[in-house]
Amino acid sequence: MLLSRKPKHADRDGRVDQNNVAAPPAAGLPAPSRQSLRGLDWFIFFLADVQTGFGPFIAVYLTTQKWTQVEIGLVLSIGGIVALIGQMPGGAIIDAAKSERLVAALAIATIGCCALAYAAMPIFPVVVTAATLHAMASCVLGPAIAAISLGLVGPIAIGERLGRNARFASLGNGVAAAVMGTAGYLLSSRSVFLVTFLLAIPTLIALSRIREHEVDIRRCHGEMPPEAADRGDTNVWHLIRQRPLIVFALSVLLLQLANAAMMPLMASAVTARSSQWATVLVAFCIVVPQAIVALLSPSIGRKAQLWGRRPLLLIGFGALTIRGLLFATVRDPYLLVLVQVFDGLTAAVFAVMIPLIVADVAFGSGHFNLAQGIVGTATGIGASLSTALGGYVSDKFGNATAFIGLSGIAATGLLLILFVMPETRRAGMTATKEMAG
Repeated sequence: MLLSRKPKHADRDGRVDQNNVAAPPAAGLPAPSRQSLRGLDWFIFFLADVQTGFGPFIAVYLTTQKWTQVEIGLVLSIGGIVALIGQMPGGAIIDAAKSERLVAALAIATIGCCALAYAAMPIFPVVVTAATLHAMASCVLGPAIAAISLGLVGPIAIGERLGRNARFASLGNGVAAAVMGTAGYLLSSRSVFLVTFLLAIPTLIALSRIREHEVDIRRCHGEMPPEAADRGDTNVWHLIRQRPLIVFALSVLLLQLANAAMMPLMASAVTARSSQWATVLVAFCIVVPQAIVALLSPSIGRKAQLWGRRPLLLIGFGALTIRGLLFATVRDPYLLVLVQVFDGLTAAVFAVMIPLIVADVAFGSGHFNLAQGIVGTATGIGASLSTALGGYVSDKFGNATAFIGLSGIAATGLLLILFVMPETRRAGMTATKEMAG
């Protein structure tokens, strides 16, 4: 009788609203407070703002400082290489940490100082050091966010929580791009990095609102609770050999191999067809997916608990395949903006699915964040190869051929999910969630 009663803040269908109350906690653990959940929301929002400052604005700023394209490319390459090789060590650091909040705070402070270094001394040694430190700090921030989220709400509610994370990250990216673009236009390109440094302050304040005692350290690392009869195999090699993790990492590599080159190639095509409106159209092509991610991500987190993971992965890969084919055939530059709706769908699916499936696979291992690093490495490899491959095929055979090839890679990922990837949602999770809600 008590189990059938709706919680105070449940909606008409019996779902718990995370705006008002935490998702059901694991046995013996208190529900996280609204303060902690809101603190995590705003931490992710402001962190997205901070990270946006290290995007395309770096190339613009260094160009205004009379840097050559070779020097700019070298700095960006060094940062990219460090970010790639630091994925697994970054995850291992989070698994070994006694306080994910402390590690995240140190990483944010480091990034803030890097932004200040860019603005104060844009000379080669300083910029290279700042780019390296920023890449290293970023390698621990991604796993830290997922770990704190898992530590707060537990494995039952993590799907919906990750969807909410993706929404706030998307909103943060959109707001930051507008603010920094305006600052760069009205003031100077240097001001972007000063704004980035200042945004590190509210990021740290939001992080401090997450109550340390509510973040269960065992759940952060994907460990079994102490009262569990089966403690799981905590050997790292047991985790790395797991078939679902290997298959999923390969599918993510294919995802990035297909996806990363599409936007740059599409931007070049738009510029060639409508140079006058190219900047505006490309801006809309960036904003539309962000809006879709913000709109859909929480729903995807809920559906992942009800439908399982594989159907949503198939939707994400299917949308990417269709997007590539449409880019190859659509000639009207204005219609290309509408095609970006498929980009938003893919981004919304994988923003939630990547950490969620890693949490499924690493459950009980105590190495959740190392597993995130493994998949993050696959992401980096795929993205790095994609732009080189896409650019080469485009130069040799044209944009249409390049888009068809990228679409074919996405279709290969879809087939991998369909025929090889097992379902990772643990049996009984949906029933548990429904009883708790």
